Amino acid sequence: MTNRLPKSVISFCRDEESLSLFENFVDFWNHYRSETGTKKYPYATTDRNGNPISFAQKEDAIGKLILKEVSKLSGIDVTSMPPERMATHPMVSWAIGNIETQLIDAVLPQTIIDGTSAFCEVRTVGWGETAIFDIRSRDLFPVTKSGKLGMREAELHKGFERQVTVNPEAHMVSTYVSLLRVLAGQESLGVFVTKCLRSIETEMYKDIYNAFAAGMSALETNPASGSATALKVTGYSMESMMQLAARVQAFSGGAKPILLGTKVALSKVVPSGSSYRYDIESPFVRLGYVREIAGLETLEIPQVANWETPFGTIINDNYLWIIAPSTDKIVKCVIGGTMMSNTSDVYANANLVQTSTLTKFWKIGVHTSAVGALITL
Repeated sequence: MTNRLPKSVISFCRDEESLSLFENFVDFWNHYRSETGTKKYPYATTDRNGNPISFAQKEDAIGKLILKEVSKLSGIDVTSMPPERMATHPMVSWAIGNIETQLIDAVLPQTIIDGTSAFCEVRTVGWGETAIFDIRSRDLFPVTKSGKLGMREAELHKGFERQVTVNPEAHMVSTYVSLLRVLAGQESLGVFVTKCLRSIETEMYKDIYNAFAAGMSALETNPASGSATALKVTGYSMESMMQLAARVQAFSGGAKPILLGTKVALSKVVPSGSSYRYDIESPFVRLGYVREIAGLETLEIPQVANWETPFGTIINDNYLWIIAPSTDKIVKCVIGGTMMSNTSDVYANANLVQTSTLTKFWKIGVHTSAVGALITL
């Protein structure tokens, strides 16, 4: 994970106390997404003394560690005065904002990688930097027949690489936060940072999946569906799926393809005919889909909530994608710079809450030489 961290996060972990905050927050985040999601991540179940530790205890510990780091970064002991006085100090609000952004930066890249690594390459760049991707041609040189001692000099060929530059763009999220309640222990800093992280993560997932779906939908449509050269067919059949998988594998240098889709989409992937049988212990019953069919492994893409439409989802349940994940990734994601935090003055609002605006840079695009296929159910 450390090779994905921005330089600012590495410099932030400059001593044992800062490193302890970082390690505890990573554990706290893994615990949180293990309890709220379907995938399990490694996290501690006992403290250093071997005693069981709950999520609530970790939440309380994270809040204390953050405030301890605030005291060190601001040069002010936040426990030396009542919360209502400390909340008005500009250095305290500055320190809290900068620490929460460093914590988000520490886990955001790996979080995106965990959910999209099959088809998305993630890079982190510094402030003001751009990412350059080398797109290598997948073509081969043509071979022609010549005479026994002849020399053929016509139709010379050379492979060229293409470079693509991706510039991260600014995205913002604005929230209300009460420093008074935070310093008084009435609001959890750990929960606040986690919710900000989850909001940015969800938006990035949406951008990645939308780019992936749009790129795959733009596959060549000139050949008739089901023809010998099609990469995009309508209607599932085991035969057409195997044909598409064979084409993807052949034009990916023999790399093994996999089948991607939501749980609903993968549930439609069954053998031809109606004579197959399964018992209650089979993966089809336990998971809702088969783990492998005709030598083709399946990979479920978790649904992403569409917060613009109540109870709507982002990923289309009518699509199945075939890709070779060991080749060039279809989607490129560039995460840029250190997250910025801007918090308003404590007296800016009559209810004594502050407006906290977090700014993060990223850019998503489809830049690849990889081959994929699409089945529309």
